[in-house]
Amino acid sequence: MSKVDESYISAPSGGKVKKIGARNISIISILGIAGSIAWAIENSWFNTFVFDEMTTSPRPIAWMVAVSAIVATLTTIIMGTLSDRTYIRWGRRKPYIVLGYIFWGIITAVFPMVAWIQNLGIAVVMVIIMDAVMTFFGSTANDAAFSAWLTDISHSSNRNRIQTLFIITGLLANLIAIGAAGIIIQQFGYFIFFYGLGGIVTICGVIAQFIVKEKPIAPEDRVVHKPFWNKVMGILSPKLLKENRILYLLFLSMAISGIASQISNPYTFIYIEHYLGFSKSELSLIGGAAIILSTIIIGIVGSISHKFNRKSLMIFLALVGFGFNVAIAFMDTIVGLILMFTLSLSAGSFALVVHGAWLQDKYPKGDIGRFQGIRMIFMVLIPMVIGPLIGAFVIEQFGIPISVDGVEGFIPTPHIFIVSAIASLLALIPLFMIDKKEGIVKMENDEKLV
Repeated sequence: MSKVDESYISAPSGGKVKKIGARNISIISILGIAGSIAWAIENSWFNTFVFDEMTTSPRPIAWMVAVSAIVATLTTIIMGTLSDRTYIRWGRRKPYIVLGYIFWGIITAVFPMVAWIQNLGIAVVMVIIMDAVMTFFGSTANDAAFSAWLTDISHSSNRNRIQTLFIITGLLANLIAIGAAGIIIQQFGYFIFFYGLGGIVTICGVIAQFIVKEKPIAPEDRVVHKPFWNKVMGILSPKLLKENRILYLLFLSMAISGIASQISNPYTFIYIEHYLGFSKSELSLIGGAAIILSTIIIGIVGSISHKFNRKSLMIFLALVGFGFNVAIAFMDTIVGLILMFTLSLSAGSFALVVHGAWLQDKYPKGDIGRFQGIRMIFMVLIPMVIGPLIGAFVIEQFGIPISVDGVEGFIPTPHIFIVSAIASLLALIPLFMIDKKEGIVKMENDEKLV
């Protein structure tokens, strides 16, 4: 095989993949599903709740998403850095996981009570505040502590598989939160829906107290940290960027891809229901079918993805994802939407698998928690502030005007998917600046692995 061909293959022949372990698989499954349920509710059904129960204007949704992104990022930076230097008997990441999940579910359950407020202006402000509080606990538990824990227990050889499992739990959670949600909301209303799923998240937090185990860190293995606020404020210092150039290029690619996704994602359900004219039950059918099919695809390709160069996979996935997202704009049947959303979701989810594993390989030892916060700047803050505002602008320019109870608004049109697809191609630029050898996956028995 030529040297050029070898650059596309990561795993050497006979390379050994480190086992994940039954306990870790159980923890990832339970907490992954619980966390993804909560995020799915916020990212999709909080938005439809505001549209259905409060106002049809896209602006409150855009501001809610933006504020949530800011809170998520700041929380993850601070709490992730704090978890790096937590050395207590209860555990390093565990306290933040357990308490975070418990309160995360509680706030999710009480969220719809803002609909009781009669004044629309005050109600919108309270929606944003409640969403921010929920995000604080969710980011503490999931983005800061749980994500750092996943890196703590993983190895270069099995990170693609762990990320595949994590992404699958997210898809299954979305099947629950999206596939069943439309039916539940249509039959019982938003309150029962939020109570039930919020309760699930809280219960999983309690379960985490008994199943999450962390090895104690010996005093000689503990990292000597700089003062806390110096670490927090130094997240974008030139020195840190220079020392972690590949990591920041991956972050930048993630940010651009995230912006593209957020142009259409917050408004997708509204588009399907109000532009295409499908009911919430049909929406659940479309989402549920796409998730089930995508889960099967991701499970198959994710288990062998460590055999291929991560850079090559990311470039390929970006190109095919572009095509699928463009195609969505031209679909107006249930079958067509299921097919295109399946392909688009599969490509996007697989990209997250590869990207997530690649990032874990590049995190500096002893600074993993803080880098979860830096990751959030590029994965959440930048995309969720810029993307929805671009989406709102596109909707206001090309959307269909609508007035509900005297409140003016717009129904999204296919333009949001076209703009989203075009923007996604820009994520290739940072990837082209990374040497292909940086995308190689090292096996457990690779002597070069540190």
